[in-house]
Amino acid sequence: MRATIRLGTRKSLLALTQSTMIKDFIEKQHAGIKVELVKIVTKGDKITDVPLAMVGGKGLFVKEIEEAMLRGEIDMAVHSMKDMPAELPEELCLGVVPKREDPRDAFLAKHFASVHDLPKGARVGTSSLRRKAQLSHLRADLNIVDLRGNLDTRMRKLDEGEFEAVILAAAGLNRLGFSDRITGYFSVEEMLPSVAQGALGIEVRKDDREIHEALAFLNHPDTAVAVRAERAFLHRLEGGCQVPLGCFVQVHGADLTLSGLIASVDGCEVVKKTMAGKVATPEECGRLLAEDLLAMGGGAILAKVYGRDFS
Repeated sequence: MRATIRLGTRKSLLALTQSTMIKDFIEKQHAGIKVELVKIVTKGDKITDVPLAMVGGKGLFVKEIEEAMLRGEIDMAVHSMKDMPAELPEELCLGVVPKREDPRDAFLAKHFASVHDLPKGARVGTSSLRRKAQLSHLRADLNIVDLRGNLDTRMRKLDEGEFEAVILAAAGLNRLGFSDRITGYFSVEEMLPSVAQGALGIEVRKDDREIHEALAFLNHPDTAVAVRAERAFLHRLEGGCQVPLGCFVQVHGADLTLSGLIASVDGCEVVKKTMAGKVATPEECGRLLAEDLLAMGGGAILAKVYGRDFS
């Protein structure tokens, strides 16, 4: 086994915190290995004033890191799994999936206990089309405003009064030690999470057997199965940040409970379904859920977004 593993990461506080956590796990497990963090700036880090749906979606946060791995400059990368595109470069794969953090969306406000307490016209900040659509479906009378930037920036804007509330992923807040800033949580029935929200993805080269062996101890079987099903759902719908999609899978022994959503950007049309599945066939279950939603009206919603038939 090589003495040093080069781990590629974005420079944001959350990315560095998550990568440092994985670095510490690896160094504790393998006493003779040192993990070096290699900081890489992605296109998504450079563009902070434009909604993600307008500038390329999920791949904005991973492309430069993947290119560095393909060039052999890094050995692995730690991503927030919800930022990962449905398809990866042929030479790369998700080596392991550690245990998932809280997958829910969090509600942050200074003067209100929940989204239902907000006054009509209240300004709510979020950068996610999925959150916007579901929030509009819950409260069509709110003023939902784009909010980009790191977690510190978003919370500062809330503190300075630019927004009455903001919606953020609970997982990132927990990992950064900001759990005390969370006013409340959306249930998965109120707001279905993004595909693989709360999970980390460790991306590696397919042919790097040493790295695969070194990281195997990090894999959490239940999380890995849930993520496989959710990403199969995403892949079937060709999902990115251009359309509101949600999917959340729970593992119960040998059984799965899968919930999925396709919504129009304005939240006026929402197609949802929950179904049962089996741990033995997660990808098949994820694809089946996607097919059912397409047949229930989701196909017509996607056709409007993509400008083509989606049967």
